[in-house]
Amino acid sequence: MTVMMPQALRRVSFRMPAIRVFAALLFSSAALATATFAFAETLATRAPIAFLSAPENGTVLFAKDADKAFSPGSLVKVMTAATVFEALATEDVQKESLCNVSEHAWRTGGAPSRGATMFAAIKSEIAVEDLLAGLLVHNANDAAIILAECLDGSEEAFAQRMNGYAETIGMTSSHFINPTGFAPDEGQPDAKTTARDLARLATVILDKHADHYGLFAQPEFTWNKIYQRNKNPLLGEIRQLDGLGAGQSSDGYAGLASVERNGRRVIAVVAGLSSDKNRLTAMREVVEGAWDYFQVQTLFKRGDEIAQARVFGGRESYVPLQAASDVDVLLPLGGTLDYRLRVVYSGPLAAPVKAGDIVGELRVVGKDGIVHRTKLATASAVEPGDTTERALDGLSELLFGWF
Repeated sequence: MTVMMPQALRRVSFRMPAIRVFAALLFSSAALATATFAFAETLATRAPIAFLSAPENGTVLFAKDADKAFSPGSLVKVMTAATVFEALATEDVQKESLCNVSEHAWRTGGAPSRGATMFAAIKSEIAVEDLLAGLLVHNANDAAIILAECLDGSEEAFAQRMNGYAETIGMTSSHFINPTGFAPDEGQPDAKTTARDLARLATVILDKHADHYGLFAQPEFTWNKIYQRNKNPLLGEIRQLDGLGAGQSSDGYAGLASVERNGRRVIAVVAGLSSDKNRLTAMREVVEGAWDYFQVQTLFKRGDEIAQARVFGGRESYVPLQAASDVDVLLPLGGTLDYRLRVVYSGPLAAPVKAGDIVGELRVVGKDGIVHRTKLATASAVEPGDTTERALDGLSELLFGWF
């Protein structure tokens, strides 16, 4: 199917050269005919806060108070791990680097604390890769503190690194206090995040740090001659769940999960539950909903013409834009759902224009924002126009702007 840019919208979109412009399109096939969003009519969960997305194409399948802030508890350790992954990627530290176990780390997060620990021995040295295993398999507080002190000298300094990285990757509503998720002293602000931010974090880990992702599902890890199984309470409880973690705080029980089945991966977040049992039930509701209520549908095939872009100084005034890949979006099974399709590019394009150049993108916009992006390429070449054609384009811009 070909959707052409309406003439009126095209005129509005090209008032000034070399600026970001867009045109909104309405996709009106029978499958997407109504203006009613079908999320609430299909998937439902007891979780006060929930979010479900497909990281491969960015589709938001379900959102319930997804931007409401809550304290994540031990889920902070997923952010701690991601921050260390990034430090490894930028070579701020090496996986073989040895980190000293301070008395503070041992006493606050180790055996004396009676919390989750990898039983790191005081004043010993442990490699970063082993500390990451302790952090993610044992949910170890001592591992989190040791890593923080190793990279930045203190928990407070490492928290600054965490917040900087959170901002870099687009976690716009999160703030971290320490690497463990421990509640701070009474009267001090606690860590805060949102379901949407946690899903963003999981997406970045899967995309940028996939070589470390297996740690989240590692079944066991032995340190200091003490064998411990993976402490993520969601592992083994939901079919083909392979990460990421769970937490508890004054705001209730929360979970962050990633599940891949038959080549399709989803990320799910639940929060605000009253017990670990209710957290598991809510996570099952959200995860299973991805397969019970949604299926992949192709809106456009690769090579389909989507719109036309204005060209300055060429033999032709417009060049067709085509999808650089299939536009596959998860849509409700048997339901109806309207998406707005928005073509975005910097224009007008200056001749000469080559065929196959990536010049913009098609954005599928739903209730909760952009749910899919596909690059748009020029379908043909446009050669420079002669002197008269270029002069007419220049005169048109001077008198009328770009319509």
